[in-house]
Amino acid sequence: MRNIKITIEYDGSRYQGWTRLGKDESNNTISAKIIDVLGKMTGEKNIELNCGCRTEVGVHAYAQVANFKTSSNLSTKDIQHYLNRYLPMDIAITEVEEVPDRFHAQLNAVSKTYVYRMTIMDVPSVFERKHTYHCFKTPDKKAMQQAALLFIGEHDFRNFSTAKKSKNTTREVYDIDIYGDNEEMQILIQADDFLHNMARLMIGTLLDIGFGLRKKEDIEAIFNGEKAVGNPCDPKGLYLQEVEY
Repeated sequence: MRNIKITIEYDGSRYQGWTRLGKDESNNTISAKIIDVLGKMTGEKNIELNCGCRTEVGVHAYAQVANFKTSSNLSTKDIQHYLNRYLPMDIAITEVEEVPDRFHAQLNAVSKTYVYRMTIMDVPSVFERKHTYHCFKTPDKKAMQQAALLFIGEHDFRNFSTAKKSKNTTREVYDIDIYGDNEEMQILIQADDFLHNMARLMIGTLLDIGFGLRKKEDIEAIFNGEKAVGNPCDPKGLYLQEVEY
């Protein structure tokens, strides 16, 4: 069996995330679309597609990473060509390579990076409306930058997640960068891993602080369970930017 690693770019607007299992199981997911085409390409059933980071409903990716095993003799170039020919136009395979048998896209990942795009221009762009969050007033970038420092390091993020059944909710945030110009602001978060909705709830909290709805001290209060977390950010502005190995 060959182990094939693929890098994927996708617009998550019309999908139910990377995968959807349990009582909310759905075939309208990124992974389901790719697995369906892989099955037709190889003639193999029950293909397992491991991903670097499970993106949620409506979230996009610049460079998702996944791997699968196959007995197919197709070259990596032919695999890429076939996938891009038959996948929906909002999912693209940007790179295909054969990797060692032990490589696992999820288990071997050492860091994951999300970026959140917000437009702050006076008139929101008609063409960017599905892929950025528009702020009708400019958030206080300095206040957000100061608050973001409280997320850096290793913390128990159970209160910044909807994954209540996770056994281990401790994660380490390596870096948060908030930058931009007069038209667009971006929030970049790099961590060893993310719990379900963790990135969206962190960004939503930072935006609340930027808009003066919360104080930076609320972050510690949420960590300690003294205050409830607010609403997650709108997923349409969130992108998985990179998975590192």
